[in-house]
Amino acid sequence: MTLKQTICIAGASGLVGANLTKAALERGYRVNGTLRDSNDTDKTQHLFALPGAAERLQLFSADMGNAGAFDEALTGADAVFIACLIPTYFGLEGKPARHMEDGQGHNEIVMLTVDGCLNILKSASAKGIKNALICSSTSSTNPKQPVAKKNEIDHWSDQAHQYAQKKYTSAAKTVMERAAIEFAEQRKIRLSIFLPTLMLGPAILPDHARQGFQGMLKKMIEGGGPRHQQIPNDSTSMINVQDLASLFFAAYENEDAHGRYFGMFESWHYQDIYAELEKLIPEAEMPEPLLETALPPTGFDFTRRDSLGVSLSSIPTILRQTVASLRGNS
Repeated sequence: MTLKQTICIAGASGLVGANLTKAALERGYRVNGTLRDSNDTDKTQHLFALPGAAERLQLFSADMGNAGAFDEALTGADAVFIACLIPTYFGLEGKPARHMEDGQGHNEIVMLTVDGCLNILKSASAKGIKNALICSSTSSTNPKQPVAKKNEIDHWSDQAHQYAQKKYTSAAKTVMERAAIEFAEQRKIRLSIFLPTLMLGPAILPDHARQGFQGMLKKMIEGGGPRHQQIPNDSTSMINVQDLASLFFAAYENEDAHGRYFGMFESWHYQDIYAELEKLIPEAEMPEPLLETALPPTGFDFTRRDSLGVSLSSIPTILRQTVASLRGNS
């Protein structure tokens, strides 16, 4: 295998970061991965067990809240993949975001994400890095007046509207993306931003199988109940996180790729999701049925996503693979 460039993956032990690390090693890249504590063997052992890691993976301690913390990991890198901007739902003293006033929500939720991202980009720029990719969220793509089909260019969430609804966690992604785009334009960095919602698939670290929707599926497999008492009249988009990693590398390896890209296969109503799960986990308790007319799932224009040329797994395939992986790890 011909060795490729070194890339830095910020947040290498997270769900997205671990899959980016796995994909990078499979493609022959050298990887400088970061996590808050590179001596945390509960996390690092799983990363070092990846094929190619022994020869081509280095791990560094770095906290995005500290300016300059990523300097060492970024040294010699051709690109930075930022996968450490995980949602923050509580303030510095544990207060839930939904109970905050705007000033506190802005300072303790929104700006932690914005400043953290900019700290990484500033260090990257100082090291001469001209390629950056960020994992954000579709929470930045919800205009105040809903549209039938969203696209990544025209449709943004309204920061003031998100603040008014106490959605500071979502607003953090909206504000961060605009700040990152402005910074990248000023420093002539080619920036690609990916916008996923629900990310599923086989877990690389055991913790990934215990968190969020995967944690709910694991609980259902083990005899527990679902998260919802009744099927919500809502939809969610999803992607196999391995496919998301492929989208990242398709953008990185295409010099013409830049800007925002949806990072999902499509959106399904929860009624259809639970119907599929009932086939896969027939022994599990299911929520009470929806008693009203189902709202249409969120519509997306996937022209930009599809321009990257990546074949994505369907939702039935995503759910089947995730459940199979969870059963194997139960």
